[in-house]
Amino acid sequence: MLDPKKIRKIAINTGGGDAPGLNAVIRAATLAAVERGWEVVGIRHGYRGLIDTRELMTLDRDTVRGITHRGGTILGTANKGNPFEFPIETPQGKKIIDISDRVVETFHALGLDALVCVGGDGSLRIAQKFAEKGMPIVGVPKTIDNDLAGTVLTFGFDTAVNTATDALDKLHSTAEAHERVMVCELMGRYAGWIALNSGVAATADVILIPEIPFDIEVVCDKVREREIRGRHFSIVVVAEGARPKDGEMMVKGRELGREVILGGIGAWVADEIARRTGKETRSMVLGHLQRGGSPTTFDRLLGLRFGAAAIRALGEGMVNVMVALAPPTVKTIPLAEAVSHMKSVPLDCDTMLTARAMGICLGD
Repeated sequence: MLDPKKIRKIAINTGGGDAPGLNAVIRAATLAAVERGWEVVGIRHGYRGLIDTRELMTLDRDTVRGITHRGGTILGTANKGNPFEFPIETPQGKKIIDISDRVVETFHALGLDALVCVGGDGSLRIAQKFAEKGMPIVGVPKTIDNDLAGTVLTFGFDTAVNTATDALDKLHSTAEAHERVMVCELMGRYAGWIALNSGVAATADVILIPEIPFDIEVVCDKVREREIRGRHFSIVVVAEGARPKDGEMMVKGRELGREVILGGIGAWVADEIARRTGKETRSMVLGHLQRGGSPTTFDRLLGLRFGAAAIRALGEGMVNVMVALAPPTVKTIPLAEAVSHMKSVPLDCDTMLTARAMGICLGD
């Protein structure tokens, strides 16, 4: 527990991939803290501001004015530079070192009483390690992938699904006009939440997600079936982490000190469909459009609720917790529980059952 009467100065950082709604969290957390008389420091680019203090900025009413609707984050973000696995250049090449103790020392030297860490599974796993080193942490679940345990939804997910659904709607008309198969690869890493929700909403014919290794021949059978029924086009949604049976997830890139970059499965699926069915097939990767733009009303409100709840938790002396959506309220759960496992799509969830009931092919 943290004595809330002793809190004078807190920090906020945003890490990992950006997500619509980050600025809403920053605004609500800052205003809620200022209302309590606390000083607020923004740590730019993940933990970089605790490595190089020139990357720190003051957060106050003026700083956060008018940012709720803006995409991105005024603090910047980073998906590399993990202080526990920090890459440095040596004469022998890149080397990984642990500079976490230095970060903790800087945190205390700055007179900080707590850190509001806004991030996804990677960022919050780092936060949990700092909590184990004695740094008071309150986590805020941010990821368009919606794969964090303990919360019904993460902010950023609703906006990403809306963006993906809109793109699939547009692909529908061009696919029908040219009588083509259109394959769209979506983000989500190892979870299929974006692909499933947007695919069902946009009436896709095939949805391939990481939770169900797919049989490409089953996918092709769906395309052939539609041809027989006079539907000479198909929409195929592929999550970037989807993989064929007896195959591996496709990795587009690897870099020391950061997560692997997935990608390429959409193009592979499109090539296989064209080769096996003879149908003209095109593929596209929606990519970072899913991260950009203004947050939806839902994500704005959820971000604001999460930001205010994080400060409320500190005001009640709670640390090493994550705020989480448990409709109709926002609660707190132990941070360790939130990062203990990834939240995959349950194969018996209602959206999955809906997809099957509508005849959508899931590749199995």
